[in-house]
Amino acid sequence: MTTAPLAGRLDGLLFFPVTAFAPDGSVDLATFRAHVRAGVDTGAAAVFACCGTGEFHALTPEEFRDCVAAAVEETAGRVPVVAGTGYGTALAVRYARLAEEAGADGLLAMPPYLVVADQAGLLRHYTELAAATSLDVIVYQRDNAVLTPDTAVALARTDGVIGLKDGLGDLGLMQRIISAVRAAGLDLLYFNGLPTAELTGAAYRGIGVTLYSSAVFCFAPALALAYHRALASGDDATVNLLVDGFYRPLVELRAQGRGYAVSLVKAAVRMEGLDVGPVRPPLSEPAPEHLHALARLVERGRALVKELGA
Repeated sequence: MTTAPLAGRLDGLLFFPVTAFAPDGSVDLATFRAHVRAGVDTGAAAVFACCGTGEFHALTPEEFRDCVAAAVEETAGRVPVVAGTGYGTALAVRYARLAEEAGADGLLAMPPYLVVADQAGLLRHYTELAAATSLDVIVYQRDNAVLTPDTAVALARTDGVIGLKDGLGDLGLMQRIISAVRAAGLDLLYFNGLPTAELTGAAYRGIGVTLYSSAVFCFAPALALAYHRALASGDDATVNLLVDGFYRPLVELRAQGRGYAVSLVKAAVRMEGLDVGPVRPPLSEPAPEHLHALARLVERGRALVKELGA
């Protein structure tokens, strides 16, 4: 863990590594370390370990702690490590404390398990989580955890809450949240957290949300970095080329199966030569025809990078 404030260090392409599993189903820490190390060496600005792409839901507390510690050791302070946490408040606090013990710099708080809470309950949940450790918290809005602008303002006033990651995709709500927080004289970091966030990167940038999760960086870092540079510099021609030629087809392929936001990513990492193993139940591996389509699409992405000279 570094001493520099997390909010000031989250500027660039955010890497959400997959969690590697060995043939016997156990966590493969050596391969996970190699995956994290390669991402940082290639240019990741932060490592978000054991989050959605990292199958947080499928890890035991002990596995989670070991993976976060491995990510911290591999980054060696070069970039921050943010760890996932979730479930109900008691378990979220337990995972948060394990992440703190492992040396993480912050937490990504995923939605509470199963229940649909009201705004008061959500606020209490995130407030208690933020108070449980010294780690800064980014709240992940999606599914059963959707905030009103008033709740977002209350969270912005909460010590330890530094950001809001949006996996809902309601730009009108996000604009209202950003406006309400700003009007209150407060500030948060905002993240585009939709699966394959590059598809909607330009739309989110239009309302001032520039940070985003990149699952594509796991298996095609040159492509992800080319897109990131183009988006940051306002190179709309390159953004459109990559969206039309790669990201839109990837999203359409992802829509062909349940859980493909994770399983397709792991399959692509394996195709690129790093055996990170399969997904754990209840997720399933992609269908053979979809793996063939993925291989063709990754090859097309590689050609686009070559065309751009990236």
